[in-house]
Amino acid sequence: MARLLKGLASISICGLVLTACAKTDEPGAAQSPGQQQGPVKIGISLPLTGDFSEPGKGIQEGYQVWADRVNAKGGLLGRKVELIFRDDASDPNRVSSDYESLITQDKVNLVFGPFSSRLVIPAAKVAESYDMLFVQPAGAAKEVFEQGLKRLFYAAPAIADDHYNYLADHITGLPPDQRPKTAAYASLDDPFAQGTAYGLRDKLVAAGIRTVVDEVYPPETTDFSPIAAKIAAAKPDLVVGGTQFEDSVGLVRALQELKVQPKLAAFSTGPTLEEFPAAVKGAAEHIISPVGWSATSTFTGNADMVKRYKEMFGGEPNEDAANGYTVGQVVEAAVTAAKCVDPAKECQDKLTEHLRTGSFDTVVGPLSFDDQGRPEQAHMIQQYVDGKIEIVLPEQAKTADLVYPKREW
Repeated sequence: MARLLKGLASISICGLVLTACAKTDEPGAAQSPGQQQGPVKIGISLPLTGDFSEPGKGIQEGYQVWADRVNAKGGLLGRKVELIFRDDASDPNRVSSDYESLITQDKVNLVFGPFSSRLVIPAAKVAESYDMLFVQPAGAAKEVFEQGLKRLFYAAPAIADDHYNYLADHITGLPPDQRPKTAAYASLDDPFAQGTAYGLRDKLVAAGIRTVVDEVYPPETTDFSPIAAKIAAAKPDLVVGGTQFEDSVGLVRALQELKVQPKLAAFSTGPTLEEFPAAVKGAAEHIISPVGWSATSTFTGNADMVKRYKEMFGGEPNEDAANGYTVGQVVEAAVTAAKCVDPAKECQDKLTEHLRTGSFDTVVGPLSFDDQGRPEQAHMIQQYVDGKIEIVLPEQAKTADLVYPKREW
């Protein structure tokens, strides 16, 4: 009996060894632990249709270019990245349900943010309720950072209110006889758009520049002639639009038709997109816009991002694509430092803490965040000069001098 039991034990041990040997010979058996866990799933809801579809698609492309680069070098912690997209149709209610579904049903490892402050706030609240890090590319309005959210970070150089800081400093630094005396403001009813326009307005009002028009219009507005007529009647020295793409085009064309001739015209977002000059039919010259990124900058990874984008999509990337890519860079750095990438609270805590205390080299420049997740840097100012986008402010980054007053429409 003793010899029988000993023989059975030997057979059993042999069986285990043979099994182990057989598994090491199977395809994929030598995979790393990270690879055995499957891909890193990243959940993202974006406005691929609706009011914000143009910049939403740009953000999507930036995310895709980042994922392509990461996967080409082996993924995150040895695991390939899989992006799972939802179309929220620019609807705040839908974006909430999208992130709820991505976290609870798709069981994503990470989430990246949507486009626009209007969508970021409800999306970030869902992520926060599940203790998940929430890095986002386009929620710059001050309201975003007043929600008490501890895991939200905005991966861009500045919040909306500070986008025009360099321009405000330039205008208020002009001699009194050269400085604009009056300004007109027209803004989309959107926290980001209003933040950009009113951040500049408040600084100019404090410097004595009088507001003669202040209009807010709903997202569905397509006829801008009534607003343009009010601006034409007021004859302001400066026109400022708190805009996205379609409304920036509508405002410029309406002002052009009425032959409004301000000394300076500034619009957010729209002029940074390559479609803008053709859309405004020759009226782009000397228009100013805040911009957080330039294709010609030497910031970390920028040349590779531009090259990879051209290979994947053709043409030049825009700022929206760069902002999406920046989200990926920041989260990638946090994952590498924390050495984890799962939805468990312990891992998400580590990722969040790294963002709160770290600094990051990105395609939009060095980034760091305050205790509310706001970036601590500033936007550059671009202007169309001789049909080409030039950086005109700040002094240390400029590629051309700011043209003032602008050419007449």
